[in-house]
Order: sequence, then structure tokens, then C-alpha cells
Amino acid sequence: MTLVKFNPAKNNSSLMPGFNDVFDSIFNDTFFNDRLTSRVPAANISETEDHYHVELAAPGLRKEDFKLNLDRNVLNVSVERRTENNGNQKNYSKREYSYSSWVRSFTLPESANADSIEAAYTDGVLKIDIAKREDAKIVRRQIEIK
Repeated sequence: MTLVKFNPAKNNSSLMPGFNDVFDSIFNDTFFNDRLTSRVPAANISETEDHYHVELAAPGLRKEDFKLNLDRNVLNVSVERRTENNGNQKNYSKREYSYSSWVRSFTLPESANADSIEAAYTDGVLKIDIAKREDAKIVRRQIEIK
């Protein structure tokens, strides 16, 4: 005996043939897929003895697309990008304009040195290094037991 997973959408299609196919074709269109997916990049945040590190996965951008601003104790990373794709034909059948923007905000801890923030964008990853203040760096030493 073979077990088959029940899928109500497929199994009910015999009641209204073609009904699900219409909606599948509409929502599988690239117009909807591009707009329904999240455009905010994933972030990895780590800490070493001397720095905080923030990495944002943002492939397909240029370093000129990014803006980094520090407002009080909040680091804002934003992107605003407009692209135009059009065919070289005089009578084109499809022309698309694209606009995307997003903002990620990170509240810096009190131990962060706001005067020492560096950023680099390589291989689709924006890397931000935030130095710690001297008095906030982790001090490790062996303590002698008497």
C-alpha cells in the first residue's frame, strides 16, 4: 500500500477545474514574486574583544547604493535603487521599471566607539566594523588564588 499526502488544493480541483490554475499562474508571475519577497537583507552580528561586526547579505548592489548614517546612538543602513530595463526594439512588448529601498537600524551599545566605524562592501556582503571604547574592551587575565 502506498501512502499519498493529501493536498486539498489539488484534490478539490476536480470540483472547479481550472480555478486553481488561474490563481497559480497569476501569483507565480515575476511581477508578484518580486514584490512579495522581502527585500530587507539578513544580518549577522558578532563581537570580538575589540570590535562589533555587522554583516548584511545584499547581493546585486553597488557600494554607491548604500548610505550609512549615525543618528545619536543608532546606525542606519539604507539603500535606494532605481533601475530601468527596456528592450532595444522600437516596438517593445514589455518594459519594466524597478524601484527598491530598505532601511536596517542598529542601536549601538554604550561600549561602542561611534567615532570609529568602518564599512566595506565585497562579494555581496556589507561588512561594518564598530570599534569598542578602550574602557569597554574585554580584559582577560589569570587571577592567582592565595
